[in-house]
Amino acid sequence: MIVCVCNAIMEKEVRHAAQQGVRTPEAAYASLGCEVQCGCCLPYARELIEEELPKRAKLRVVAA
Repeated sequence: MIVCVCNAIMEKEVRHAAQQGVRTPEAAYASLGCEVQCGCCLPYARELIEEELPKRAKLRVVAA
């Protein structure tokens, strides 16, 4: 699914960025070489990142 039409960023790209440790949509977009344009996508991108953060924390606990 497309998250950001302006930058053609897909859901899987935002989720992957979150899995790599980014905590904001702006940081996720920057990691993809983009920056926020119109901002309509920010709530959804933020939601995706928030969904991935607990998964990342769980992976750290298992790996430790």
